[in-house]
Amino acid sequence: MNILKKITGKCLYAITKLISGIFTVLITIIETIVTFVRNIAVGFAALIGMGGCLLIFMIAGPIGLALLLNPAVLLIVLFFVVFPILGTQFVSYLKYLKYTLTEYLYDRANYLIHGTIYQFETFDEYKARYKNMEYDRKRKEQQRKQAEQQREWEEMFRQWNEYQGSQRGNNQWYGQGNSYGNREPYVNPATEFKSKYEKSCNILGVGYNADKYEIKLAYRKKAKEYHPDLNKSPDATRMFQEVNNAYEFLNDDNINRYKNIN
Repeated sequence: MNILKKITGKCLYAITKLISGIFTVLITIIETIVTFVRNIAVGFAALIGMGGCLLIFMIAGPIGLALLLNPAVLLIVLFFVVFPILGTQFVSYLKYLKYTLTEYLYDRANYLIHGTIYQFETFDEYKARYKNMEYDRKRKEQQRKQAEQQREWEEMFRQWNEYQGSQRGNNQWYGQGNSYGNREPYVNPATEFKSKYEKSCNILGVGYNADKYEIKLAYRKKAKEYHPDLNKSPDATRMFQEVNNAYEFLNDDNINRYKNIN
């Protein structure tokens, strides 16, 4: 009986590896096509940007109108616009399906071969785990971007302060008039910073002079209001992301910087 279970488990393990390989090849092919189509679309958009007036003139003419009314041309344009979006979503779905299906089957195969306990009992639990993993991955990526943006703000203010100090001392920056080396003159980042700070406050619904405790309380309320698992409106995910971005920006350092600017 144990030998039969092990043989069944090994067969299931081999089938699962085959399924995983098929998914990997399919995902790679679609991702390559999506990247290729997107690059063509971006290149065409850049071409339009460089020769926009000429293109408008051509489209406004009889030849341009005839091309636009041609079903084949419309289908091609629609393909280059829609395919990258749908293709990206389809790849995400395939990755989700690959993980949940193969993890479920691998667990069953290991149980038959080694007698190990399943990670989860039902297929839906594997789905939930994948969603949690994706949420954590996106959250970490967002935190990384926020930390990078924070460093950029720190650098902009540091350079601006150095520039201001040099202007007061020498009336110019290293002999280059109002520029730093071969670069353009520095622009005070305070205006842009204030705009972003106040926009973040508006998203959370707090005053511009709110302290970190008020901001945290407002964030919890907004996050609960727009959490995709609780709010089924079409733009809930977008708003939830904006709320998270606003909260990340309204950190202690930026609160103090805003107060000092004002």
